[in-house]
Amino acid sequence: MADVSPSGSPDPAAPPQAVSPAAPEPPEPPVPPYPVMAGAPVPERRTGWRRWLPITLVIVLIPAAAMVMFYILGSELGFPGLPIGLAAAILPVPLLVASFIWLDRYDPQPSRYLIFCFTWGAAVATLTALRVNIGFAAVFQAVGLPDALVAVLVAPFIEETMKVLGPLALFWWRRGDWSGITAGIVYCGLSALGFAMVENVLYLGGKGYAEGADEYGPATGLQNLFLVFILRILFTGFAHPLFTSMAGIGLGIAARSSDRTIRRLAPIAGVILAMILHGIFNLLPTLAGATGETLIMLYGYLGFMVPFFFAVVGLAVALRSWEGRLAERVLYQYADTGWFAPPEVAALGTRGRRHSAREWARRVAGPVGHRAMGEFQFAATRLALVRDGMQRGLLRNPLELQRALNEERDLLLAISAYRSTFTGRDPQTPPAWWDGKHYRIAFPDGVVRTVAPPSEPVMPVPVRLPPPAPAHYGGPPPFAPMPPAQM
Repeated sequence: MADVSPSGSPDPAAPPQAVSPAAPEPPEPPVPPYPVMAGAPVPERRTGWRRWLPITLVIVLIPAAAMVMFYILGSELGFPGLPIGLAAAILPVPLLVASFIWLDRYDPQPSRYLIFCFTWGAAVATLTALRVNIGFAAVFQAVGLPDALVAVLVAPFIEETMKVLGPLALFWWRRGDWSGITAGIVYCGLSALGFAMVENVLYLGGKGYAEGADEYGPATGLQNLFLVFILRILFTGFAHPLFTSMAGIGLGIAARSSDRTIRRLAPIAGVILAMILHGIFNLLPTLAGATGETLIMLYGYLGFMVPFFFAVVGLAVALRSWEGRLAERVLYQYADTGWFAPPEVAALGTRGRRHSAREWARRVAGPVGHRAMGEFQFAATRLALVRDGMQRGLLRNPLELQRALNEERDLLLAISAYRSTFTGRDPQTPPAWWDGKHYRIAFPDGVVRTVAPPSEPVMPVPVRLPPPAPAHYGGPPPFAPMPPAQM
């Protein structure tokens, strides 16, 4: 990793350059220094009941649904079916949650939002879907239709709708926190994972242990539990997250699109595709049971569901890499104004480069430097997403623009602070500076020479960072060009 940094710090005292109210607004604010938006009223923040009502509903609704669902599970499975089923269902959850967290590593979503989506799927979605499915099963029996049709015609609709409602509410309430398709897959996948966990409690504790133990004893119950675990967890444990990730892809596309039609249709298309996949998956065992041809399930599983699962996994991994390359593409605009040096931007492009940068920071500044480099990389990725949103025209009103400008300011100042922890500490490299166009390097003969940057950033290029400027409060700062550093 380069011991590299810009040559100066922002000047919060510089006067803002106001934009004339009569002049047409540019499609996006330029890279700092940028003008302060003038003449456009900023809507008020949500206060009072408009802010606290959704929070109160979440705090009350999810625990209430969880308690009701726990009571239903206890009544249905009894003891020891409930604790055995619960333990078996929870067993794979940490590994699956870790997979989603790994996928979300470039721009980690807030933990409270991840917990909300998981608990929504585990409590509210399962309770509502269970009651609706039971109600329709009774209706189908009353009109002479087989119960199996509920799994094909009703369950995909109600279950996918309920699983996506939690992430959809989060999307509506906190759209600015969605970094794109990866965030949509993570949010919807965790909601589906919570749903699948509770559903597996019913299958593992009921059809697995309880039925076998009631008929032949505990040994048979454990044997049935093992067989159901293999089928439900090892073979089809990916099903619910796979289905609902289609809705997450739709929401992610809507989050990063400025086209109003796409923002409206993409989530609908994603939910419909999730319902179709869910219906096909439930149709396979229904057809196998009705016709006696068990190979229908095997062929459908191996010929369609498994390849589709790996295709979605490949897409998710590719999108994860795209977030890293996005930082490399977007942040060069900041390098032109002196906020980043080219080697710093190049070091953000891949996971391998990021790991090397953290190890370099550990070598020159110890564990503190390692942590600071990790925070530097996270803040830089977030900055790239904010700037990309400005370029795409995702800011729909002056309030969103104000928030984006404030976040850009805070991220730039935080990046400068993190950088100061590890920059200029490598004893193997001479002092150097980046001014936005050239390197100024102190050679061993004591002469500081100006060196043009190569066509491709070369690492390491050692650059010393001046002290960061104090934070600016009271609105978006002007961010004047960074002054040359003293040598």
